Amino acid sequence: MDNPAPTQPEHQLLLLTGPSGAGRSTAVGALEDMGYEVIDNLPLSLVPRLIDGPPLGQPIVLGIDVRNRDFNAIALIELIDTLTADPGVQLGVLYLDCAADELIRRYAETRRRHPLAPEETPELGIDREVDLLAPIRARADHLIDTTEMSPHDLRAEIAKWFSLNGGPGLSVSIQSFSYKRGVPRGLDMIFDCRFLNNPHWLPALRALDGRDPAVVGHVMRDPRFPEFHERLRGLLLLLLPAQKEEGKAHVSIGFGCTGGQHRSVAVTEIMGNALAEAGWSVSKRHRELERRSSVGRS
Repeated sequence: MDNPAPTQPEHQLLLLTGPSGAGRSTAVGALEDMGYEVIDNLPLSLVPRLIDGPPLGQPIVLGIDVRNRDFNAIALIELIDTLTADPGVQLGVLYLDCAADELIRRYAETRRRHPLAPEETPELGIDREVDLLAPIRARADHLIDTTEMSPHDLRAEIAKWFSLNGGPGLSVSIQSFSYKRGVPRGLDMIFDCRFLNNPHWLPALRALDGRDPAVVGHVMRDPRFPEFHERLRGLLLLLLPAQKEEGKAHVSIGFGCTGGQHRSVAVTEIMGNALAEAGWSVSKRHRELERRSSVGRS
């Protein structure tokens, strides 16, 4: 008996958000040019009505930021969780990030007022917005840092990830995390790296992280690593085409270790590079390193 064709979600939604000045208008224009229908600043309370009707004829981008009439970070997280659990919805969350210093420079150039500090300095508004959006950033499926990007660069990056016609048809996000802080939401696959030799116990490596060649080398010298890497690479290269055939547009893979600084970061980098070399569109994130960097800037 033939297997039935996979059921396609009725609605394809991409939530686009990030701090003011990070490039959302440029991203909206790029997505519109690529064939998406864009609805900007739709009140959150109206989003469920959007998917209550007949199937949407094309992918929809919902632009959401602090200017939305009923914006609330908790409400947005709840909305993301609700849509993620709906089998009729294929949801992605795109977060455009940018360093605070660069946001301040952009506001100085345009002389615009920040929506969260209309009568105060942009610096105050930026700090408030970054704090407000922190849980949304952590929940994002795709994170694009526009700090060093021109509008042209951002449009190219958007096209790379969200083209409706080109590319492999499946984007892969890989992230490292610490089990002590809990498993990130929304992961499709999770792999535990705590069996590998821990660089934390070597004083010369403790202050480094898994992106440093010395740490990567230490992890790779674990006698169990070569077989682990070969089997895991083969497994992922087997599963990703199957996920694509099932109609998935995004797969999220997590690698965890105790502190999220060394082993999981190194494996994320190694495996992300291996999948990219095999032709897949891969984005890499390191949750604990991002948190540490954020604390360092505050």
